[in-house]
Amino acid sequence: MRAMSRVIWLFLICALAVTMASSQDVCPTRPLPGSLVVNPVDLYSQNGALNVNMTLENQEGTDHFMHYCYSYIYQGQQIEAPTLRLNPGDQLILNLTNSIMAPYDKYPKKMEMSMHVPEPATKQPDADCNGGMILPSTTNMHFHGMNIPPVCHQDDVIYTLIQSGDPPFQYNFQVPPNDNPGMYWYHPHPHGQATTQVDGGAAGALFIEGTINGTQGLPERVFVVRQQFNNPNSWIPGPNQLTINFQPALFPDAPSPYINMQYGQQEFWRVANATSQSFLTLQVIYGTTAQQVEIVALDGIPVSPPLVENQIVIPPAGRAEFIVPGLPSNQEGIFLTNGYSTGAVGNPNPPQQLMKMFGTDSAKVEPRPARAATKPPADRPRFSGLLTAQPTTTRNLYFSEQTVGSNGPTQYFITVAGAKPRVFHMDDPPAITTTIGAIEDWTITNRAGEAHDFHIHQVHFLLMAINGVPVQNPELYDSYPIPGWSGTGPYPSITVRMDFSDPNIAGTFVYHCHILDHEDGGMMAKIQVNPSNKH
Repeated sequence: MRAMSRVIWLFLICALAVTMASSQDVCPTRPLPGSLVVNPVDLYSQNGALNVNMTLENQEGTDHFMHYCYSYIYQGQQIEAPTLRLNPGDQLILNLTNSIMAPYDKYPKKMEMSMHVPEPATKQPDADCNGGMILPSTTNMHFHGMNIPPVCHQDDVIYTLIQSGDPPFQYNFQVPPNDNPGMYWYHPHPHGQATTQVDGGAAGALFIEGTINGTQGLPERVFVVRQQFNNPNSWIPGPNQLTINFQPALFPDAPSPYINMQYGQQEFWRVANATSQSFLTLQVIYGTTAQQVEIVALDGIPVSPPLVENQIVIPPAGRAEFIVPGLPSNQEGIFLTNGYSTGAVGNPNPPQQLMKMFGTDSAKVEPRPARAATKPPADRPRFSGLLTAQPTTTRNLYFSEQTVGSNGPTQYFITVAGAKPRVFHMDDPPAITTTIGAIEDWTITNRAGEAHDFHIHQVHFLLMAINGVPVQNPELYDSYPIPGWSGTGPYPSITVRMDFSDPNIAGTFVYHCHILDHEDGGMMAKIQVNPSNKH
């Protein structure tokens, strides 16, 4: 009897320990609906470097979504997804600890997503740089839009696989000295698992500092729009919600997040679409009138002269930086997305009120303090002269899909014209091989009945034509949408100009659809950029 009592007592102690452990917060507590939206915490480089220690963790939140959080200790407190601010030429040293633990999501995946990545041709002493198994607990980090080398410890997402429980993994790279000021972002990119981790909130803003004309002295707001799903692993993702700086946007089912604006004061807004699949059609409304905003940068590249629009379309992964007019006295405002047509078979992309704006007579957001002047660019700005450059090669690629059976799943492809469509696997050879110094025009068509979002790592591209019609004022992007095909007539297309001149981007990297469940589902391919033979 005494032995039985001891067993029961030990069982109760263990049960209590499990209960207490499960009740402890792993991720920082996220804001409640209807509360004030504040900027993420800023981390600034000092003396030419920014040193950051982050941990990627996961936990089911009180909102019943699975949270994935980039945790950082700031002034003794745990915060989530800080904003990284660096000058051109600065060094980022980011030590990432992977502490992802089961359960990885509330629902099991329909298919086993684990896959083996073969070792690279040249094996490195760091085990996390040599491929291996991609498991639900595997991660890595992509510095989206950054024009930096595709190598381990910088911006490689093919062979860099950080397993849960591994020692901290160091990312260490220099911001190119000739980069323009603008907004970028960081997020996980393990193939097959990127959707779950990004949907869980693992994303943050990164800025290359500098002056963007027209923004001097303006109050600055940073908004990272994310998306969370009840069941992101479903063949057709179900109920989901948008958040803005982790504030749930649930109107009319709950009050909207809000900000306070000084009447009549222009503001500088910097918005990242860190959703996995939502196309944002952003609009600022004062009273009942849609406002004209002045777009000063897109995807981290300043726009000159600025674009004046009353609506901004930002695809998944895109960024827009714009000046918002002052709120008139005794008016309120609304920041919303008007929805987007994703095509006949696309997932719903409905309108949603993101945030409300209330007026005040006193300043609520101070202008960001000026930093010490940075050294002038060491060379002309990156991608200068691309519009008039003579292409050395032209290529044709296309998006397509194939549904397997009547109940799915869907297979996703991005294919070079003339090749056979195939679902991407990590041991695939490069679909495209080119050389440093090449200038290439790519025409990408969409043969699928839903919109796709073209993105390439390591470089920006110049948008030259849409559906074969030249663009009047080409701009640089790193992600751009292509509407779904209606089923008749020509396929929708974009033509973009790629600049592979920078010797630092030599190596193998990827291009893909940035609707992340499409990328995870196979809509990705490799490009190999070989060093130039010129000396």
